[in-house]
Amino acid sequence: MQVDIQAIHAKIQKESAFVEKIAGGIGQVIVGQNYMVERLLIGLLANGHILLEGVPGLAKTLTVSTLSKIIDCKFQRLQFTPDLLPADLIGTMIYNQRTGEFTTHKGPIFSNLILADEINRSPAKVQSALLEAMQERQVTIGNATYPLEDPFLVMATQNPIEQEGTYPLPEAQVDRFMLKLKITYPSKEEELEIIRRMAGNSPPAPRAIISPKEIIAARRVVNEVYIDEKIERYIIDLVFATREPEKYGLKELKPLIAFGGSPRASIYLKTAAKAHAFLRRRGYVTPEDVKAIGMDVLRHRVIVTYEAEAEEVASEDVVRRVLNQIEVP
Repeated sequence: MQVDIQAIHAKIQKESAFVEKIAGGIGQVIVGQNYMVERLLIGLLANGHILLEGVPGLAKTLTVSTLSKIIDCKFQRLQFTPDLLPADLIGTMIYNQRTGEFTTHKGPIFSNLILADEINRSPAKVQSALLEAMQERQVTIGNATYPLEDPFLVMATQNPIEQEGTYPLPEAQVDRFMLKLKITYPSKEEELEIIRRMAGNSPPAPRAIISPKEIIAARRVVNEVYIDEKIERYIIDLVFATREPEKYGLKELKPLIAFGGSPRASIYLKTAAKAHAFLRRRGYVTPEDVKAIGMDVLRHRVIVTYEAEAEEVASEDVVRRVLNQIEVP
């Protein structure tokens, strides 16, 4: 097995060379936000979608559009509003009076990177249309079904400040996002660099560094990253501790958790940990990889009770306790 791990490690050393180039290309345009950039790459490599929560003005749109130019793929920014219709997203059938036939008009969902801005401002029908496309990787218009392009990554944003006129995503739909990120403000030094770089000057235009085919090839290598059975069982213990905390010495969390992580949480913990190891240019997963992405995978899957809300205990607090309590192999 050691020989196999060394072979995988050597392959990853070769295939992950583009990671530093992407980080450098984004760094020419974006100041800081290393956490968001790395999680975007994990989403691309692990083939999972991302839900972002952060106030306006934190370069979410600019980061995704810059990444799309570096990967040389199609990018669409969709502003979700209460009057948006599913057809505005996925497309529709248009009647041609001259020929007497219907022709298919594809919507903006047929791109590689989608920024769904303020997804909770659109009605349930539009949310369902997007989330169905995310899950099935295909769209049905009329009687025909069209596959979506690969790679396909949806990055949806929510504004944590304004809640009036919004349609909160149901828990079952939020569960389809691999990661939920909370984006914070830049540091003083980063903000100083931002105002120096952006005031009066247009940011440098990023150039294409890799192709979508190389991302798809890298995904195959990510799947080969070795993960030991002990770490797989560690992942299972983390998820089960959110469902049955009393069995893991966390009896005090039992009245605070309404619903724990789903089996999808276990799947995404494993795949995201592999992608995290790939970004660290390693051919094997360590417990630190799991802990590094554990909060982002679990925070939106652990639903707290009304009692927890009354005590001002958030899902992050519960997940943090679980990550600290479960013994690392």
